[in-house]
Amino acid sequence: MKQLYINGAWLDGASSSANINPSNTNDVIGHYALADAQQTELAIAAAAAAAPGWALSNIQQRADALDKIGSEILARREELGTLLSREEGKTRPEGIGEVVRAGNIFKFYAAECLRLRGDKLPSVRPNLDVEVTREPVGVVGIIAPWNFPIAIPSWKIAPALAYGNCVVMKPAELVPASTWALTEIISRAGLPPGVFNLVMGHGSVVGQALLNDRRVNAISFTGSVATGKKVAMAAMGRLAKVQIEMGGKNPLIVLDDADLATAVFCAVQGSYFSTGQRCTASSRLIVGKNIYPRFVAAVKQELAKLNVGDALTAGTDIGPVVDANQLEQDMNYIRIGRDEGATLAFGGERLDGPTPGFYLRPALLTDASNDMRISREEIFGPVASVIPADSYEHALALANDTEFGLSSGIVTTSLKHATHFKRHAQAGMVMVNVPTAGVDYHVPFGGTKASSYGAREQGSYAAEFFTTVKTAYCGV
Repeated sequence: MKQLYINGAWLDGASSSANINPSNTNDVIGHYALADAQQTELAIAAAAAAAPGWALSNIQQRADALDKIGSEILARREELGTLLSREEGKTRPEGIGEVVRAGNIFKFYAAECLRLRGDKLPSVRPNLDVEVTREPVGVVGIIAPWNFPIAIPSWKIAPALAYGNCVVMKPAELVPASTWALTEIISRAGLPPGVFNLVMGHGSVVGQALLNDRRVNAISFTGSVATGKKVAMAAMGRLAKVQIEMGGKNPLIVLDDADLATAVFCAVQGSYFSTGQRCTASSRLIVGKNIYPRFVAAVKQELAKLNVGDALTAGTDIGPVVDANQLEQDMNYIRIGRDEGATLAFGGERLDGPTPGFYLRPALLTDASNDMRISREEIFGPVASVIPADSYEHALALANDTEFGLSSGIVTTSLKHATHFKRHAQAGMVMVNVPTAGVDYHVPFGGTKASSYGAREQGSYAAEFFTTVKTAYCGV
């Protein structure tokens, strides 16, 4: 059984759970310890005890530790990518790509340790110097989702450690293996006991303990809107710092002047790869009326070429949905869309594979409108709806007509429309002639409206959440 990691030691949990391969439900990846509230409290206490020393630690020590972690992740990319795909269901090339991203994230923040910035300013009063510096917030509780089981933990853990914070990490219950493997690497990086702790378990137990404990100074959460709102309320109720990434209902506009091949690539890659289980996926395809018939026909033709199968099998384009509950949710939304009047133009049926798994043929719903539930609510699967638009102005209005604002894209050959869209799209990330899903690790990640709350993640902007500003005056 894979154990918890608390205060520099591996410990048994109060219970355990089996980690099941969604490509083959007969394949048990392993049994992973589940913590109870008391063990979570031990982890929080360990982090709180280690926080003062780590906050004042040598920046070279931090840089060396993070660089060592990043190097080992990159050296083991094939092994870790296979493990990731086995437990989450994205294809092996996608799994390896995610692992590479995680390694690069740790490498980036290793360098950030040596780029801690401050300001020395003149005072408006005589004989005074003013210094503005950044200090760690203290103990950070991290609650991660299942769809990126090593990249998202990495882009939270690495900056937390780089800026001198201690971490209590709770991975998603569905995918403990990738974060456990990451923890095993971290455990050998030379961090003092208590600086990093892994507490696997149920959200109602581990997550709630992190939210309730006043020693946890900040919470970084990625997950559903409903849970995110609860996390925000609990954290703010005791004045803890909070960073929340939630859902998306991301639009991809295809204007009549778009290059058709580019439009189809952006739509198919953004909507369906990683089994559509990305918060940045293009779930609303808003298409000009003149290009609409050609676009739909070309997308259907491309979808017919995709091979849905075991995530670890060479040649698989789309892996399984993560579990039975998510599969049922996806199929239920397909039924809802048809009942609302949309046309199921392609796919949408459950598939049988050589092994029992949660396979779904990518679904394309056409003749949709922006007021349908399939166009308003996040499905989080390989399902996209196509909505006709009369003009660029109409398409932009449809794109912005959503409670979410994570990623928004457009395909056009018009510099005028591309420039206008970049300014007027109501989203934290804007994509022109590239898929809405797919971002760099060294620049900010996050959205507006109901998609995000708090400071941005990734890049040097992560300092806004993981540090607090101190202003010091000194008489001279």
